[in-house]
Amino acid sequence: MSVERAAALIRAGRLVAFPTETVYGLGANALDADAVERIFLAKNRPRSSPLIVHVDSIAMAQRFADEWPEAAMTLAQRYWPGPLTLVVRKRTTIPDIVTAGLATVGLRVPAHPLALALIQAAGVPVAAPSANRFTELSPTAASHVAESLADYVLDGGPARVGIESTVLSLVKEPVLLRAGIIPLPEIEALIGPVRVAAHAADGAHPSPGMHARHYRPRTPLYLLPRDAATPPGNGSWLRLGCEMPSDPRAYAAVLYEKLHALDRIGLDWIAVERPPETPEWAGVLDRLTKASVERRF
Repeated sequence: MSVERAAALIRAGRLVAFPTETVYGLGANALDADAVERIFLAKNRPRSSPLIVHVDSIAMAQRFADEWPEAAMTLAQRYWPGPLTLVVRKRTTIPDIVTAGLATVGLRVPAHPLALALIQAAGVPVAAPSANRFTELSPTAASHVAESLADYVLDGGPARVGIESTVLSLVKEPVLLRAGIIPLPEIEALIGPVRVAAHAADGAHPSPGMHARHYRPRTPLYLLPRDAATPPGNGSWLRLGCEMPSDPRAYAAVLYEKLHALDRIGLDWIAVERPPETPEWAGVLDRLTKASVERRF
């Protein structure tokens, strides 16, 4: 099946899992509220968690933004296509179901040729969270996507970034809503100080990925110091510089793939060495913290 056929499915209100450089997304026509509803049903995703809208260019993003601040242009010109989502005020053409009823929308130009080809062939923006069931481990390969989740899976090989995009709100003041692979000081060097949001409370969230528990494998995952005691039972360690790379970008690129592989073995536990608390590691540490369970051994 070609990109053109996948695009036809998008236009027909169907769901297509497709590759981006971050993770695989579960996509639907962002302008079709009924199609977007199918995403929430397939994922068992709460309506309080908005979806990111994928577009093919800055110009396309501006078509759906009611405001486009100078900082948005600065960041889009620097990072798009790439793993940065910008939250701005939306136009009414974007249905409320996409944005959890909020007056804002997260927009991103993905840096994957098949994702861009899909959007261009469909001729519509594509709303897409990660192609997994809510709170579960995100897919970074086509084989990670459950068969029952999408009407079609567009295979574009492994995701090279490996964790979800950085999400930055530019409504009123710059606010980091979700850390990603782009270090915050790098963003601040371009647009000035950025406030870091706390975990979202009840009600609509301004960004996906703000629930306290997320990105979890089925196997209990413990985030531990390197010299911590071994949990009881049969498990596996992921240590910095041993089983895992010591560079944060290389680490992010293989993290979910490693967790998917370990999840298939039937272990009692997975222990992950806690990475450094530095800006370069913030995205990885966010994912591991939300994926981990409370230590009880």
